[in-house]
Amino acid sequence: MATKSASSTNSKTVKLTGKPANLRKMPRTLVGNTHPPDDPARKSAVTHYESAIKLMQSGKYEKAHSEFVKMLEAAPPDLAASIRRNITICLAQSQAHSNQFQSPEERYDYAISLLNHGHYEDAREHLQAILVKEKSADYAFYGLALLAGMTGDADRCIEHLTEAIRLNGQYRLQARNDSDFDSVCEDPRFTELLYPEA
Repeated sequence: MATKSASSTNSKTVKLTGKPANLRKMPRTLVGNTHPPDDPARKSAVTHYESAIKLMQSGKYEKAHSEFVKMLEAAPPDLAASIRRNITICLAQSQAHSNQFQSPEERYDYAISLLNHGHYEDAREHLQAILVKEKSADYAFYGLALLAGMTGDADRCIEHLTEAIRLNGQYRLQARNDSDFDSVCEDPRFTELLYPEA
């Protein structure tokens, strides 16, 4: 029985000694290949990132936070960690400067932006702080009702919405068309509250 020697096998192997001229090796990082320098999506992401950093540096933490949140979903992997860190910094700085709100309504707007980005506990703190200073702030009760509706807490949602409507009947109409109450819309108490005439 004949066997091939190592030397005969090696003589038939083809060695690739050169690389085609059109293949450029991309540098690697811990997260994988980097993007080509002329990648327009990356250039755009870096430009937006730098703009948000400038907002942060000038003390406009709420605006910077909003910009970082917008870019996070489509951010290149090598920027994502830095964006998340900056979101945390912006939130911390905003809370530290919370006494700089020009009015309770301005604080309410900030609380709703936190709510819309899923920062429920931070939003709750701001809404409750409004009520500490202004016990009849109907909009703060409505904001707390929204928060409870979004987090599936039907009892608190009904409680806060009842108070908001007691203080300002316009919230009854507004709540009828507000999708943030979808989690409690089947609750009979919610229906009775919004449609007392039925």
